Amino acid sequence: MKHIFFTLKGCPFELLDGEKEIKMMLYRATEASKSTLLNLATYKFDPQGVTGFAMLAESHISIHTWPEKGIAVCDVFTCGDDTEPQKAVEYMKEQLKATDIVSNQFERLLE
Repeated sequence: MKHIFFTLKGCPFELLDGEKEIKMMLYRATEASKSTLLNLATYKFDPQGVTGFAMLAESHISIHTWPEKGIAVCDVFTCGDDTEPQKAVEYMKEQLKATDIVSNQFERLLE
């Protein structure tokens, strides 16, 4: 099981504040990671910010944005030998046009 925690920095305000765009990005990040989407939910905050969660058969992908700071805090957690969580991270970084990323990856054990 791989769990990647990451912060995307330097993202444009409008990309971090669009609920429909964040939802579509989570959908496509699921595909990029070769995971199975079970459910997808987003919430738009007032005056700005979006939180989103993709529930996967293999675990989840989440995002919480701070458009006013140009930051998105995310994680991708997958189990199974066929998933590629790093591909979801790369896709999200590209889609949000991040200028920097801070990332940590952990191998999660069931023992």
